[in-house]
Amino acid sequence: MRPRPRRRRRHRGISLGLLALCLAAAGCLQSQGVSLYIPQAAINATVEEDILLSVEYSCHGIPTIEWKYTSNWGVQKIVEWKPGTQANVSQSHKDRVCTFDNGSIQLFSVGVRDSGYYVITVTEQLGSSQFGTIMLHVSEVLYEDLHFVAVFLAFLAAVASVLISLMWVCNKCAYKFQRKRRHKLKESTTEEIELQDIEC
Repeated sequence: MRPRPRRRRRHRGISLGLLALCLAAAGCLQSQGVSLYIPQAAINATVEEDILLSVEYSCHGIPTIEWKYTSNWGVQKIVEWKPGTQANVSQSHKDRVCTFDNGSIQLFSVGVRDSGYYVITVTEQLGSSQFGTIMLHVSEVLYEDLHFVAVFLAFLAAVASVLISLMWVCNKCAYKFQRKRRHKLKESTTEEIELQDIEC
C-alpha cells in the first residue's frame, strides 16, 4: 500500500512540470509579440512645415508597417511597406511622405487639411499586431495680424521721421535766431561805443 502514494507524487510532479512548461511557453509567445512606442502622441504644426511622425517598434522578423489618416472626411491609407523594401504610397500622399525603417514617416509641407489622427499598425509575420495613434494639429499663420503689425511699424517710422525733421528745422531756426540776436547786440554795442566816442 505504500508504493501508491509514490505514484501520486510522480503524477503531481509531472503535472507541475507541465504547468511550468506551459507558463514558460506562454511567456515566450507573449515576448514574441509586437511592442510599439510613440514618443510624442500630439503634434502642433504650422502650414508649410515638415513634420516627423516618430515611432519605434520591436518584434521578431520583418513586420508590415501601415499608416492611415483619420479625419472628419473618413479613413485614408497613406503608406504600407516592409523595412528594407520600397514603400507603397497612396496617390493622395505621393511626393509628400518619406518612410523610415523604424516605422516613422515624415510629411512634407503640411496644410490645415492634414490635421487629424494618424494610425500606425505594425503586423508581425506570425500575425500579431500592434497599433498606435498620433494626433496632428496644423494651424494657419495669420497673415492679417502680420500685415497689421507691419503697417503699424511703418506708421511709427513715418511719425518718427516727421518728428526728427521738425526737430532739425526747429534747431536751424533757433540757431539763425540766436545768430541774428548776437549780430544785433553786436551792432548796438558798437553804436554805443561810437556815441561815447563822439560825446568825448
